[in-house]
Amino acid sequence: MRRHIGLAATTAAVIGFLGIGLLGGAALAAEPYKIAHVYGKTGPFEAYAKQSHVGLMMGIEYATGGSMAVNGREIEVIEKDTQLKPDLGKTLLAEAFGDDNATLAVGPVSSGVALAMLPVALEYEKVLLVEPAVADSITGSAWNRYVFRTGRNSSQDAISNAVALGAAGNCVATLAQDYAFGRDGVAAFKEALAKTKAKLVFEEYAPQDTADFTAPAQRLFDALGKADCPRKIIWVVWAGKGNPLGKLKALSPESRGVELASGGNILAAMAAYKELPGMEGATYYYYEIPKNPVNDWLVAEHTKRFNAPPDFFTAGGMAAGIAVVEALKKAPSGETEALISAMEGMEFMTPKGTMRFRKEDHQALQSMYHFKIKVDPAVAWGIPELVRELKIEEMDVPVRVKK
Repeated sequence: MRRHIGLAATTAAVIGFLGIGLLGGAALAAEPYKIAHVYGKTGPFEAYAKQSHVGLMMGIEYATGGSMAVNGREIEVIEKDTQLKPDLGKTLLAEAFGDDNATLAVGPVSSGVALAMLPVALEYEKVLLVEPAVADSITGSAWNRYVFRTGRNSSQDAISNAVALGAAGNCVATLAQDYAFGRDGVAAFKEALAKTKAKLVFEEYAPQDTADFTAPAQRLFDALGKADCPRKIIWVVWAGKGNPLGKLKALSPESRGVELASGGNILAAMAAYKELPGMEGATYYYYEIPKNPVNDWLVAEHTKRFNAPPDFFTAGGMAAGIAVVEALKKAPSGETEALISAMEGMEFMTPKGTMRFRKEDHQALQSMYHFKIKVDPAVAWGIPELVRELKIEEMDVPVRVKK
């Protein structure tokens, strides 16, 4: 009898132990995926950052059908503000990976901050999904295998703008900010323009906080004045405050036979484009251009929630959010190596249509849009009217990683 009682007790204990183990495993499986959004929430690029975060959350919402969960686990987004300081960006990313045990991180806004953060991803061996920092070196000379990017890179910007401005007889001078974003942008543009029939005649770099563009403009005008071309253009690549296009326009470039050109920007910045009807360039996104169900949802929902259309960086944030969810669907463990395997070559739908992470450098290949500015008195900004979509297959984006 005692033996039977002992056996029953032992059996009950084993069942109880297994039950605890199973419950513990279920609890463990239900732990949320932690996504760290490490971005410049305050500082000169605050407007970009706000759009990026709104887009990220809407992307996760869209890709999870509104549940904000995948594989039976909630997605928890942790915000960390770099204040646009590279050293702080490094510290916060290390904190996200080391203390918060984030599954992966998204961000930042600034190329300079992104370059400071890349070694942290390598040190902790965790995925950093860069959005929207642009510098080529992020998925080029400074890249490591833990870095992916949904944002376009400088080469994609440059190739598309070179197509827009590369006609025979065009002489182009550039104005850019004197840091990674500007210098990488011009370097890529110079390389792309060399494959067209246009000529690059001068490069001007100015500090990020430049407010008075008189001296840079004079050097640009002088250089183009010496150029023997029927069409003379200043191409501006600029992020944040300063309004260089507006400042240059105030100096009457047309009286010198000079046109202004630039890529796309946020809607507030494109208010300056109203003074530039017919200006050509190429853009990453404008809400009226892409025609697909993801963009339709984004435009409708964003307009309903914020009484305004989605902007340039909202679309990028949404692309990142969708990429995160699609990667986790393919790699439910959330382990880094599983994520890398899932993401290399992964195709996913975004507001811009299909994006694809290239295996060689983890850069998202994507469409760009050649535009011409149209002015509508009822619209507060210059409207980038589509001239031509430049599809993935049409853009020979260089692989710049070190061999």
